[in-house]
Amino acid sequence: MNKAALHPDKLVEMIASLADATRLRLLRLLEQQELGVAELCEIVQMPQSTVSRHLKLLADQNWLTNRRQATANLYRMVMDELEEPARKLWLLAREQVAGGPTFRQDQLRLNRLLQDRRGDAQAFFAGAAEQWDKLREQLYGPGLIPAVIGALVPAHWVVVDLGCGTGQLAQQLAGVVKKVIGVDNSPAMLKAAKARVRGVSNVELHEAEVENLPLAEESCDAAMMALILTYLPQPQEALAEMARILRPGGKAVVIDLLRHDREDFRRQMGQQAMGFEPTEVELLLRNAGMKEAKCQALAPDPRAKGPALFLATATKNP
Repeated sequence: MNKAALHPDKLVEMIASLADATRLRLLRLLEQQELGVAELCEIVQMPQSTVSRHLKLLADQNWLTNRRQATANLYRMVMDELEEPARKLWLLAREQVAGGPTFRQDQLRLNRLLQDRRGDAQAFFAGAAEQWDKLREQLYGPGLIPAVIGALVPAHWVVVDLGCGTGQLAQQLAGVVKKVIGVDNSPAMLKAAKARVRGVSNVELHEAEVENLPLAEESCDAAMMALILTYLPQPQEALAEMARILRPGGKAVVIDLLRHDREDFRRQMGQQAMGFEPTEVELLLRNAGMKEAKCQALAPDPRAKGPALFLATATKNP
């Protein structure tokens, strides 16, 4: 991060860019979540021309990053990418205005939008539960299971499978570790998981959101997310929860889609994101309180029909 002082003229420009209530509202939303113009219009209840004009000014002043997804531009404010004076300026502005009634209304509408997004994923998994194992192997290849298990190890560990789906990973892990805890928010998936691990004494299943786990702090030795991150409206919150339940030095494993441009695939699968760049995943893990974050692309299985995958690992800070 660049900690050099800004030129006075540049500082005046940045202060001027914050001297508008609408731009403050947009930054507060985009600090929390990557959003498109249409979604921002819905939340702040303003026309597209107004929102686009403010976004352009904020992007010109380097408050925002944006990327193309199909026909839409998605915007985000990434705190770690702001210059230090700009970061301090934003934190001061946010502290003064964040509790206001307009910002509270924005937050409620953002929460509703994220809940609607989650419903898309729920609908997909409700219909896919019976065929999920076969579909996952067709899309991503049979190498997914060995890749995740191989990244874990010790037999005395308690391992959490976040987004356990039909319990395929949990079942295989149960034979090599002390205890497996599976968590999923889909009743249909958990029904299939319970049938799969029936009679397996060291598997425990919970219905819950991965952003709000029913597990004690520092209660697990390892946690994994396999093909879950792209379904989450707020992946940073889920990774923070992952870090919370890990013991100091505990291991996190994430396997998911590399960034791709197949919008039809994203929609078909009910996913929120079109994958992630390795550097993006490493930053998410570090921001969640992890160290030694590493993310690498996996060699695509020649039989796989879906986008390529990455494997990321990190350890909980002591």
